[in-house]
Amino acid sequence: MRTLNKYIILSYLPPFVVTFFISMLVLIMQFLWKYLEDLIGKGLEFNVLAELFFYVSLTIVPLALPLAILLSSIMAFGNLGEHYELVALKSAGLSLYKIMRPMLYFICFLSVSAFLFSNNILPYANLKMHSLIFDVMHQKPAIQIKEGAFYNGIAKFVIRVEKKDADGQTLHGVMIYDHSQGMGNTRVVIAEKGNMQISEDKNWFVISLENGSSYDELMNVPNKENHPLIRTTFKEKKIKINLTDFAFKRTDEDLFRSNYEMLNLNQINDEKDSLIADRDSQIVSYKKTMNQRFFSKQSYMRNAKKDAVINQPELNTNPIKLVRGFGKLLNTNDTARKETDTKSIVSKAALVDAALNIARSAKEETQRCIKDMENIHNPLKQLDIVWHKKFTLSMACLVLFFIGAPLGAIIRKGGLGMPVVVSVIFFIVYWVISISGEKATKEGVFPAYIGMWISTALLLPLGVYLTRKATADSALFDLDAYLQPIKKVFIKKSKSI
Repeated sequence: MRTLNKYIILSYLPPFVVTFFISMLVLIMQFLWKYLEDLIGKGLEFNVLAELFFYVSLTIVPLALPLAILLSSIMAFGNLGEHYELVALKSAGLSLYKIMRPMLYFICFLSVSAFLFSNNILPYANLKMHSLIFDVMHQKPAIQIKEGAFYNGIAKFVIRVEKKDADGQTLHGVMIYDHSQGMGNTRVVIAEKGNMQISEDKNWFVISLENGSSYDELMNVPNKENHPLIRTTFKEKKIKINLTDFAFKRTDEDLFRSNYEMLNLNQINDEKDSLIADRDSQIVSYKKTMNQRFFSKQSYMRNAKKDAVINQPELNTNPIKLVRGFGKLLNTNDTARKETDTKSIVSKAALVDAALNIARSAKEETQRCIKDMENIHNPLKQLDIVWHKKFTLSMACLVLFFIGAPLGAIIRKGGLGMPVVVSVIFFIVYWVISISGEKATKEGVFPAYIGMWISTALLLPLGVYLTRKATADSALFDLDAYLQPIKKVFIKKSKSI
């Protein structure tokens, strides 16, 4: 039995490794297409690009691993079925569950590893990747001076050349506008020929000019309406431009640590406890504020005018009674209203103003509290999504294995043909449902424990169904198996006729 288990594991490992790296390559190409414009033409060093792609490859493992498990499971069991090895094992008295058992142990190991990876390594990789992408996107492009065009990529300088030689360094018809003084085009250098180079430390851009002139308009001469112009000719001249702004600078990674994707389970739980405590304190503060400012005798005396109520002490105790008393006053008829002691209520307008002021203040306080609650609830939803993601990756590996292994046993086709098509379809269905559930969770349609697990809940019964069909040797994709009952009906009808 050990030999059989070893053989099944060895038959599964090569397809898994191949499909995993193929999935990684495809997803990395997707990343390249997305950030291609931000990477090209910025003179990034090889070590920076290598570090970026290393962390990118780590962050796409949650996508590549389930796809690789699904595809390799179909391929492995498809190869066993195509070469009649499954038939031989079943004829020897082994059920499909026993044949799948060594692979299932391996997938369980991968699931546990995926959880540890998602909890410990993935937050660090996300932190490094996002900080690197931010630095790359804000990196200035490398110096690329084109013929016949004004190049303003260097701060405080504008350069134009009429022609460049094939070596990319020899220039003809050079014109340089120096804006370092901040006074416009007051300093211009023109030369017939030039040569541009970057210093070895890449901190200086040196342009060696030949046979030219420099024009300098003096703007800081006092009491002069017309500014003098100084013209200087030269045979050789060097202009050094500081390139420190073009150097690749790393941003402090602590600026990105507030993103919830950079947190592990313990940090997520601590952050949630802090937000919940803040929410509870906000609710207590809101209740206390409403009671003190709007629903007490003291608050009423501050908001209502003193001459609005004179002889009705029962209205002095609560603003709600004030509004009710005014309502009773409005509902009385003219005769009863005339009989009302006019000295008891001085002004109905004062009653209305007092009630409206109280209502407006209460409304503003309630709106402020609602906004504060939204500022707490939205981060809580994000934390719940990230928390559940730590576990959905591991569960996805198991669910997709129970879909892929029975499918391979039913299809009985190995290689990268039919298995690729089937696995891609199932993976797209799984991923679309996952994205939809996550979006519904962010919008508050579903709680996180439903939205983040809906794809698993929908595909798990499918995996159980396919496993049962594969165990019973059901011809799930055999068209004749579905047409046979229909043929029997037509045959019976033809005999009866």
